[in-house]
Amino acid sequence: MIKRHFQTRINHRVVEHNGVLYFGGLTADDKSKDMKGQTEEICAKLDKLLADVGSSKEHILTAMIYISDFDAKEGMNEAWLNWIPAEALPTRATIGVAELGKDCYIEIVISAAKP
Repeated sequence: MIKRHFQTRINHRVVEHNGVLYFGGLTADDKSKDMKGQTEEICAKLDKLLADVGSSKEHILTAMIYISDFDAKEGMNEAWLNWIPAEALPTRATIGVAELGKDCYIEIVISAAKP
């Protein structure tokens, strides 16, 4: 059975199937922040969404991180590593993109297990 959570105008934030939660891409609301600040904001959003669907960051399986400035990647890594415990690190890819929108430096897409 497929269960859809949190409908927006263009998608559902989370789709659940066979114990796996698939999250749509998340960006920061405050575009005045640098890459690290935007990453911290997205991680806080992920904490809330994960809790709302009965999971947590310790159950993240994989992450796709899209960034528009590889020179700022270390700030993203710092925020990411401060947020998720080392023993719970998921698989991850960081992909450079030309543009994510005005002053948007990062978008994160995850999949997580539902315990």
